[in-house]
Amino acid sequence: MSNSDGSATGRRAEDDTVRIPNSNGDETIELTQASADDTVRLTLPTADDTVRLTLPTADDTVRIPSPDETVPLTLPVEDDIPWWAGSTDDATVEVDNPAVAGGASSPAVTGGVVELSRMPATGALYRRAIVALLPGRRRSSRPTPSGPTLPPPEVAPTLPATELRLRGLTVDRGHLAAYDRVCGFRLSDTLPATYPHVLAFPLAMRLMTSAEFPFPLLGLVHIANRITLHRPIDASEPLDLSVRTAELRPHRRGQQFEVLTTASVGGEPVWSGVATYLRREPKPTEGDRHEPGDRPEPPATTGRWRVSPRVGTAYTRVSGDRNPIHTSRLGARLLGYPRPIAHGMWSKARCLAALEGRLPEAYTVEVAFKLPVPLPGTLAFSATPAWDFALHDVDSGRPHLTGTLR
Repeated sequence: MSNSDGSATGRRAEDDTVRIPNSNGDETIELTQASADDTVRLTLPTADDTVRLTLPTADDTVRIPSPDETVPLTLPVEDDIPWWAGSTDDATVEVDNPAVAGGASSPAVTGGVVELSRMPATGALYRRAIVALLPGRRRSSRPTPSGPTLPPPEVAPTLPATELRLRGLTVDRGHLAAYDRVCGFRLSDTLPATYPHVLAFPLAMRLMTSAEFPFPLLGLVHIANRITLHRPIDASEPLDLSVRTAELRPHRRGQQFEVLTTASVGGEPVWSGVATYLRREPKPTEGDRHEPGDRPEPPATTGRWRVSPRVGTAYTRVSGDRNPIHTSRLGARLLGYPRPIAHGMWSKARCLAALEGRLPEAYTVEVAFKLPVPLPGTLAFSATPAWDFALHDVDSGRPHLTGTLR
């Protein structure tokens, strides 16, 4: 079987081996799925060697240059909720054949800019994140040929120097409408300021589940988020997205880092986001505990919202954020919460929806996520003429979110 460009494709045999004939018909490249962690073994008949690859996601395309040609190998893709639009092909990673490169081992796909031609499936990425938590599956900041291992204690973790890009993403109007309804926005062809965060979230997931990422995804805490909207974005405008990680630094409860996202139209940045995540350490540093008197009095309430458990499942569907702490009581308990909690970005979006109609065309909105919002629960919303806003527990006054808009 050949593709329209003349390149060969393969079929999966009963023994889970994919055999791909070269276009000249006299050789076969065999691909065998080695394990559930997307590690595959490629045997090149043109040389006495085997290449082991750990793929960034289960739906990537890998190109192995043989001495005569390049043969595209595409792993089977497990179906996921296709809420994005505008992309059909898989990402492509160029990997040198050791027989051609003088016997060198396959290089890790790290650093630089990686152009993707389709959006990663978050379901598969979350399954990878869960597998990474199993005994013997712990990751490190430096991948090894046999898989991730813990670094020596003296080695400081480092973030991958990779930037992911996806060009020409078009907005699915049905998905946009579903997002508007879940978050409380009016139905409109103009994107809410928080919506590009959802569009780019699978790219961030791809980075944070890569072998080079130093921390397990599950257990990271989203502690702050800043969004800058440079101008209104119409749903008809194709977006170019870029995502990278930066600013790994100490925090009193562990280590924090940032995920930096940019959305552009025709080369012009129209939106940027900074999501700050915390990797909690077992022992807090001195000064981590706060006395009750440290908490200021909550501002006057301007609205009350009853939040049902359906918010967790509904926002999961539209955001692709499938962390079980938002939908499963068992999943929440395993990660230290007595019951499911709302997504932090739902809380931010719901606050902006409450301010809709008064928002300027361009602004920066920044929030700090405080205590989780339990599901179900009742929230007290407050806003001031100076564009400060907050969410508090309606009974105790304990803060869930504080924000500013400028």
